[in-house]
Amino acid sequence: MSGSPNHPVRRRTFVLGAAAAAGSAALAGPLAVPAAAAAFGYTDDGAHYVVDTGSALVFKVSKSTGDLTSLVYRGTEYQGYGGMNSHIESGLGSSTVTIARSGSTILISVTHGTLRHYYAARSGENNIYLWTNKADTSVSATRYIVRVKAGLFLNDEPDSYTYTTSTIEASDVFAKSNGQTRSKHYSGLRVMDYDYIGWTAGGVGLWIVRSNHEKASGGPFYRSLLRHQSADGGGLYEILYYGQNQTEAQRFGLQGPYVIAFTDGGAPSPALFPGTLNTSWADSLGIAGYVGASGRGRVAGVGITGRNSTHAYTVGLANSSAQYWGSARASDGYFSIAGVLPGTYTLTVHKSELAVYTTQVTVAAGTTTTLNSFAIASSNDPSNASAIWRINDWTGTPGGFKNADLMTYAHPSDVRASAWTGNVVIGSGSETSTFPCYIWKDVNSGLLVYFKLTAAQAAAAHTLRIGVTTAYANGRPQVVVNDAWTSAVPSPPTQPSTRSLTNGSYRGNNHTFTYSVPASAWLTDTGQYNVLKINVVSGSGTTSYLSAGTSIDAIDLLA
Repeated sequence: MSGSPNHPVRRRTFVLGAAAAAGSAALAGPLAVPAAAAAFGYTDDGAHYVVDTGSALVFKVSKSTGDLTSLVYRGTEYQGYGGMNSHIESGLGSSTVTIARSGSTILISVTHGTLRHYYAARSGENNIYLWTNKADTSVSATRYIVRVKAGLFLNDEPDSYTYTTSTIEASDVFAKSNGQTRSKHYSGLRVMDYDYIGWTAGGVGLWIVRSNHEKASGGPFYRSLLRHQSADGGGLYEILYYGQNQTEAQRFGLQGPYVIAFTDGGAPSPALFPGTLNTSWADSLGIAGYVGASGRGRVAGVGITGRNSTHAYTVGLANSSAQYWGSARASDGYFSIAGVLPGTYTLTVHKSELAVYTTQVTVAAGTTTTLNSFAIASSNDPSNASAIWRINDWTGTPGGFKNADLMTYAHPSDVRASAWTGNVVIGSGSETSTFPCYIWKDVNSGLLVYFKLTAAQAAAAHTLRIGVTTAYANGRPQVVVNDAWTSAVPSPPTQPSTRSLTNGSYRGNNHTFTYSVPASAWLTDTGQYNVLKINVVSGSGTTSYLSAGTSIDAIDLLA
């Protein structure tokens, strides 16, 4: 291996979602214009527009397809993976490509049917700014991928995937000889957790700084592939829409800018991050669908009461056209979300990833919609209900359960995973750590939970609740109590139909299953353990980890 690969960088909070921690490496300031910027300009070599940024970056865009065909930084070519270019999706094909210069900005415009795509360069900057406007489903344009030559950045991180030929699922999940698993899906990050993704080696950093994702789907907790490395080279992604474990319909319109950024090995400048990037220089470029700062508004909340101080709260805005989010301040719940397109949105407050409050809010251009302090009703948080016993807090995530953290960057078969089987004893002190985060029909269905009841508790009927965060192949829990009472098979809630539990994502549609257990099901001997069996039922799925399964949020027996 050469160089020192970077993990994706986590963020510190800004108004509009995120800004990544820069770490100890020196930041490169790409917005300053050096004296050498006199070379800024473009030429036409017949097949490409060749753009010299006037700094250390020269790139080429095909005049026939709009592909990025060359990416030369400090004299080294970085573009090129398996003979393919960098481009929208897998390449648009025949397109109309034009170029124009406006002062210190060069804009390349690509038209392919109803789709518009743009590359912009600024004098003296080692950055390429990109926008993509997808108007409808006539064009498959769901990502931009920067394809990077082999050997420049090597890593054996969770998101590398062909340093082994042992394919364990589909064609994108692999096992190393030591039993660890690798896949391009295993980023371990939600959208709100990162601002940029990339690598650094040999005094060069190559990054994609993400856009604000206002036209993407899935919300702040969505997980998607971000980068990969293989023996053939690497790929960096900006996902505009991804159907894997997706909970929302596709949004259309202009998304961006997202930025391809080169640095001297440090992190990209925070001035490029979503929520802080100033694109006033693009206001007059004629980008289709572009809305500048003056055409946007802001939502601010004075405070949120009724919160659980042990959890972080996120406020999301969403309608069919756009999505935004921001963090609620831990001290009082204050939040501010800027850069919002005009319209009426559903505002949702999440305790961790569990929705606990919703309302409607209307945003107008050039103004701030201020919301008075509001309260989360006690009944909206299932953790507030009185319970005889409870395993895990209700957060909308499987966090805390056995193997939960590992599953965001590894396959369930990974050697690092604890055994998926095993029983759970209430009162042992290890209930959460022994309860598996996922249950599959073909792997660990029939999980047993042992618990005791007092005489008074055993004399009454009780409600059992099982919260789930997603499901694969309609997997859902059916319960049996003491082999004396069996619940009906519950109807499957709406969940994504694609792989999830094996692809590093537990994020689907949170749902609570409730079971009314009659008093006759309980044991009357207070010295004996009652036994709850949790089965996964479904007529779908295949075998093993691709059998029907579900991700668990919490389980409790109400008083």
